[in-house]
Amino acid sequence: MNNIVSSKWLLARMYEPDIVIVDCRFLMGKPDAGRELYEASHIPGAVYLDLEKDLSAPVEEHGGRHPLPDNFELTVTLSRVGIGNESRVVAYDDQGGAMASRLWWLLKYLGHEQVFVMDEGFTAWFNAGFPVSSEQKVLIPAKFLATVQHAMLVEMDEVKELLGDERVTLIDSREAPRYRGEVEPLDKAAGHIPGAINRFWKDGLTEAGIWKDTAAQAERFADLDRDRDLIVYCGSGVTATPNVIALQEAGFSKVRLYAGSWSDWISYEGNPVAVGGEEKA
Repeated sequence: MNNIVSSKWLLARMYEPDIVIVDCRFLMGKPDAGRELYEASHIPGAVYLDLEKDLSAPVEEHGGRHPLPDNFELTVTLSRVGIGNESRVVAYDDQGGAMASRLWWLLKYLGHEQVFVMDEGFTAWFNAGFPVSSEQKVLIPAKFLATVQHAMLVEMDEVKELLGDERVTLIDSREAPRYRGEVEPLDKAAGHIPGAINRFWKDGLTEAGIWKDTAAQAERFADLDRDRDLIVYCGSGVTATPNVIALQEAGFSKVRLYAGSWSDWISYEGNPVAVGGEEKA
């Protein structure tokens, strides 16, 4: 099933009663900017979910910069904004789909299949002349019951155990200079998990910021063995999620997220760190 929908697809369905549109705009380092943008202008009927307040748990010693929210608390949040088990959820942002993909992954993790990311984002919607509004929707709570898909997630201990295992491929979703350890603007140590390959998440988009089609996504990952288990990570588990989508679009089925990602990995003293280019098997 396609995980990405066009703005025209949403425009044609935005008032259907089972559609819930979620604005996920969020600017790293400016925690209030996303909500302020939403309050100024958004797709009519959209509700707002905040990356750090709603889609992450508070930061602790371990778990990374954006720890996964508590499952029960997340179901309460989803129910509060009107997302029920029968809802078709369409998430959007203005950050290339990274924040919307986080919500997509969380809903899939809770067993909700009918969730999509809107291609291109809010600015493209606005520039197309599609309707926008500053009115906030009256929230009518829905009933959301989770069926947690534990197989979608991997924790640090398992990643550590699997280092060097030829049946597993680790995929680092950050920009190449961060992967190589040349720069690190956000975390206290630079480098990558030993053995990981680098596939920058934004390479899943065209230069115009449109999601690449299935064939192009498959080409990005053509060198990967489809029988291997794939573990995807980034800095804090957010920008890895577009790569999870891209891998699914490309036909890979054995894809898991290391949600704590690099910021969690380096929080454990003694975990090995690699720098430089990709290591060859």
